[in-house]
Amino acid sequence: MPTEARETTVTETVSQTPVVPATPGEHPQKTYTKKKAIFRAYQVIWYILGVIEILLVFRVVLKALGANPNSGFTNLIYSLSNPLALPFRGIFQTTVVEGSVFEYSTLIAGAVYALVAYGIVQLFQFIKPTNPQEVQEKVDTQ
Repeated sequence: MPTEARETTVTETVSQTPVVPATPGEHPQKTYTKKKAIFRAYQVIWYILGVIEILLVFRVVLKALGANPNSGFTNLIYSLSNPLALPFRGIFQTTVVEGSVFEYSTLIAGAVYALVAYGIVQLFQFIKPTNPQEVQEKVDTQ
């Protein structure tokens, strides 16, 4: 008797497993390829945002600590982050205290870039919804 109850439980569990249907009329491999490309685009967007945010954080910290702008690393960070911070310069006044500079506009730039990246990802999500679990399920079933 216990064996029959066990078999029923296994059958019920298998029948309750959700099956992700492919897009009607589209080959499953094509659907998988599209979703994988969109998911990869999400990763690229977040990676680019990460690089931008790191540059801006380094800029804020180096300026706040009064780093020597003629130093190689400091010059590199300022050169790379300047085009990113430039559109936001002048929104707020820069605070200067004994060689330390605090740029509020750079913080605003970081927030704006994060919102833009989030908006782009949400636009892609609106056009063709996908998530990491869905992509992984497709990989496992193919």
